Amino acid sequence: MSKRPLHEDYPEHFHTYVKLVPDGAINDILVEQQKITEELINTITDTQANSRYAPGKWSLKEVFGHIIDTERIMSYRLLRIARGDQTPLAGFEENSYVNHAHYDQRSMSDLLEEYKSVRHASITLVNGLAEEAWDRRGIVNENPMTACALAYVLTGHALHHLNIMKERYLA
Repeated sequence: MSKRPLHEDYPEHFHTYVKLVPDGAINDILVEQQKITEELINTITDTQANSRYAPGKWSLKEVFGHIIDTERIMSYRLLRIARGDQTPLAGFEENSYVNHAHYDQRSMSDLLEEYKSVRHASITLVNGLAEEAWDRRGIVNENPMTACALAYVLTGHALHHLNIMKERYLA
């Protein structure tokens, strides 16, 4: 699926993520992004993984865990909307998720395995969607969104945080 979401397909606060996604088939972009993510994560030392670029900021492990959690949630939302479920979907509190996940107690290799599982599920979901599913709309955190937009938000969110990892933690 190479169609990009229209601006009215998602709330304004997601534009930052959507605009980061390059042109092309979203399933191919997801696969390529997984390769790049795995390569990056495999270069991170234990010291770097536990580092924070400033007091009160998440550790690099927590940022990676946040990417995983958010992908899982966005993929679930994508599934629900693509399947025509019109039940409004609630938002989530990202800090609460990170605070209760204890990512700093896990190894990066363990987190990478979880990431690969979640990403594989996202890719197979996207690959299996019928053409008409991409334009289906639902309500997410009191905002209308299409399935297409959710695929782009999921992808762009990961890109956003991978850039932060490179710029603030690994520079």
